[in-house]
Amino acid sequence: MKAVAYQKASPISSTSALIDIEIDAPTAQGHDLLIRVQAVSVNPVDTKIRHNVNPEHNQWKVLGWDAVGVVKAIGEEVTLFKVGDIVWYAGALNRQGSNSELHLVDERIVGHKPKSIDTIEAAALPLTAITAWEMLFDRLKVPTSSPLNTTILVIGGAGGVGSMAIQLLKQLTNLTIISTASRPETAEWVKQLGADFVLDHRQPLAEQITKLGLNAPTYVFSTTQTDQHLPDIAQLIAPQGHFGLIDDPEQLDIKPFKSKSVSIHWEFMFTRSMYQTEDMIKQSELLNQISTLVDAGKIKTTVTQVLSPINAENLKQAHLQIESGSTKGKIVLHGF
Repeated sequence: MKAVAYQKASPISSTSALIDIEIDAPTAQGHDLLIRVQAVSVNPVDTKIRHNVNPEHNQWKVLGWDAVGVVKAIGEEVTLFKVGDIVWYAGALNRQGSNSELHLVDERIVGHKPKSIDTIEAAALPLTAITAWEMLFDRLKVPTSSPLNTTILVIGGAGGVGSMAIQLLKQLTNLTIISTASRPETAEWVKQLGADFVLDHRQPLAEQITKLGLNAPTYVFSTTQTDQHLPDIAQLIAPQGHFGLIDDPEQLDIKPFKSKSVSIHWEFMFTRSMYQTEDMIKQSELLNQISTLVDAGKIKTTVTQVLSPINAENLKQAHLQIESGSTKGKIVLHGF
């Protein structure tokens, strides 16, 4: 089967960073579904793994942690799906990725694709939806109903995760949503998604919140460049507030948060699959909940660019754009 992979971690400029290859098709066993992949999207985790992680013993490493496809075969323990089902998922970090014609994934982290959107639109959502949902409702414990004028700040609202977080907050809570953006087009994007106020994250954030007359945010969700914003976050967050992040700052000094008794939460979407936690099936359940919200017209796709086919050349282009740090929404690839 066709796949895109690499054998040595390297910058995207390297000729061997991503290569078109042929490998043997896998076999479904246990809880696994064998998926014929129709579309994938690219996330920052793809670029981080490609740049930093070498496969073992010169094996091929296949990236890709977002996919939509058709169930081609099932393992003997599968109970949630049948052959022919159209599904969506974000996969597991400790297994081969979805940039291949056929892909194995555990049914407990798979959901039924929304019926109201096409394959390309759906492929943009799984990883960012899971990450945003887990941070908001599993880590930060954001309530569906809060006191009037309770605010949340989403740093990097125009990115893939930020775009999903804003929509979930708008549809499932009554929080006042503050988002950051740095360009006119990204500011307009987050407003369309449901942000009530937009800040420029190139300028001090605390001052902008004060000038707008807003309450100090009870919740802060940082999706990117947390190390650059950390002093500002410590200044602007409400006493006894909740701060969550998903990126990987080289240093994270949380001492400034002590006087406010701030809770710190770090979300890693792959925790449940990596450690086979008892509640692993929650990812299947929340993907089905997201699917229902999409079909009800409450959540929209965040795809902003489409490339075809799924091959090394197009994936390199997507990786370059992700690494530029200026991507709006998601890049989707479809077809082999």
